[in-house]
Amino acid sequence: MERDEILALAQHNPEALVTIIHSHEETIQHQQEIIQRLEETVRRLEARIAELERQLTMNSRNSSRPPSTDGFKRPQKERTKTGKRPGGQKGHEGRTIEWCETPDEIHTHRASVCDGCGASLEDVPAESVQKRQVHDIPPPQIIVTEHHAETVICPHCGQIHEASFPDEVSAHLQYGQNIRALMVYLCIYQLLPYERASEIFTDLYGCSPVKATLMKSIADCATNLEGFESRVKHLLSEVPILNVDETGLRVNGKREWLHTASTDLLTLYGHHSKRGGKAMDAIGVLPVFKGIMVHDCWSPYFKYPCEHAVCNAHILRDLKGISENFGQNWSDVMQDLLIEIHTAVQEAPESADSLSQIEIEEFQRRFDDIIETGIAENPLSTEPVPKKRGKKKNTRPQNLIERCQKYRTEILRFMTDFRVPFTNNLAERDIRMVKVQQKISGSFRSVEGVANFCRVRGYISTVKKNEGSVLAAIKGSFRREPFMPTVAYRYS
Repeated sequence: MERDEILALAQHNPEALVTIIHSHEETIQHQQEIIQRLEETVRRLEARIAELERQLTMNSRNSSRPPSTDGFKRPQKERTKTGKRPGGQKGHEGRTIEWCETPDEIHTHRASVCDGCGASLEDVPAESVQKRQVHDIPPPQIIVTEHHAETVICPHCGQIHEASFPDEVSAHLQYGQNIRALMVYLCIYQLLPYERASEIFTDLYGCSPVKATLMKSIADCATNLEGFESRVKHLLSEVPILNVDETGLRVNGKREWLHTASTDLLTLYGHHSKRGGKAMDAIGVLPVFKGIMVHDCWSPYFKYPCEHAVCNAHILRDLKGISENFGQNWSDVMQDLLIEIHTAVQEAPESADSLSQIEIEEFQRRFDDIIETGIAENPLSTEPVPKKRGKKKNTRPQNLIERCQKYRTEILRFMTDFRVPFTNNLAERDIRMVKVQQKISGSFRSVEGVANFCRVRGYISTVKKNEGSVLAAIKGSFRREPFMPTVAYRYS
């Protein structure tokens, strides 16, 4: 409205003017609310875009993502230049074929006729002998052993005596323990699919065991290892330091879970449809464990009343991700501090079981100072909390700061108790080959199959850690004489 119209309306109909003014005020208020909502939407979308851009830069070296998610463009390895040339260094112990003092065969070579005059050299004694050895394997061959159980009638009383076959000879036609052990070795340790394992037997030995035969050999081996698994569970429940981890597993097309508990001499795998406490309780080690449990800071582990230690490899990766994706300073300083503490632990006297009290207090003070710096660098938002159920979501830096603050003792336990490793790499290495199996085969077909795999694979891993022969140990399981560990970890 023009100025004159407003003045005229104010003189003749003031009530109408008030109505118009109120209408304009409501319109303006409505427009302000729309602008406020649009600004909030823009802020939320900008935050979402920033988060998605950060996710694109996340990989296995700056987060807890597995290397399999890195795709074809793998992140470059961070290697510190040492100035050394590639390959074996001067003074290192080389490995080559060892000379055999008692060869199985000796082939003698000599000249039979003189090249100068043509005289015979057959009976001329040798002046010297040069020796060379060739290490080879005999041609693969299956040896067929036929067993006869005779029936004899006593000539005096007429009683009939039927001889019994050995326990391992239970069928009319069967494979022996050596070849069955090789089946288990190829399928469980070398992770060959059944079809390829059968193809190897065809190419090498001329026999073609079917899938059911391979599965039966694995199942029989697993059955004979029940006592071994019980022994390992008992030993693990009493160790002072226990490394644990878990990972996803596909069984019959569904996602289930593999749990591992291990030391440097023992490996236990357990499969369960659940990931959390129900699965760990069912496996049976953690509910009775009283030592120090090393893990990746997954919250269900903390429900167990033992002491805990957090894997610093995870912490360092998360700190690296905060530095790269959020451009923050406190995370860089925290990385340097953890590496400095680790170096101090490695350089400590062999007789020490922890850093000195002065060093511990100084490192703890610096740790707390960095946390305070991180809190100042990530102040809590002053924006009104949206009317949604649940706790307001923190940023990634805030979550990591909170974790470091809450679990400071567990993160730094490696400097107060030298038995505690800096990382949980032991458990992660035990899980790694199971993930390789999943990449090869995709999924287990049955619960029985994954249970057999876990038991036999844990047995093989334990044998390897004890520097035993894998094939000999598998043969022992078929004789019902499996390797039984007596020591749970190496004493240092």
